[in-house]
Amino acid sequence: MKTKNKYVTHLMMTFVVLSAVGCSSMSARDKNTAIGAGVGGVAGAVLTGGSALGTVGGAAVGGVIGNQIGK
Repeated sequence: MKTKNKYVTHLMMTFVVLSAVGCSSMSARDKNTAIGAGVGGVAGAVLTGGSALGTVGGAAVGGVIGNQIGK
């Protein structure tokens, strides 16, 4: 059952990243923030074995990093 949750988490994060990239009205900094949050969320989920806290924490850290890179 845990493997199923991991795949669902990865699928959801992939969907979030792909839908965020498709927003043409976003500035470059906004896009970098969204991409960073998506990548960070996936990385957090992978590193913590699909933990919700790890996914949210990774998304938060990734969003901050993406935002700062976009300056």
